[in-house]
Amino acid sequence: MHSIVFRQANPSVQEEIGPRRPGAIYQNTDGRFEVLALVTKPANAAQLLRRTAARWAVIVRPDGQPFAFGSVWTDSYYLIRPAPDTAVYALAA
Repeated sequence: MHSIVFRQANPSVQEEIGPRRPGAIYQNTDGRFEVLALVTKPANAAQLLRRTAARWAVIVRPDGQPFAFGSVWTDSYYLIRPAPDTAVYALAA
């Protein structure tokens, strides 16, 4: 297994991600999701999402298997449980 490198996202990327940080739980019309990891290194996000223009990706666990996606946070989402207050993102293996 390999580790994914994380770094702080720039302000516009942070707005797109919203409060989705490792440990947060949020819900939208598709269901409820726990955030497992936040990938803010564009090369790693692009690889996970299979998109060359990806700037970030969120790895979540719904009711089934974890998966990665890159949808912008909108007002159709709402936070159920915020992430623990840390300055460092969790590493994914």
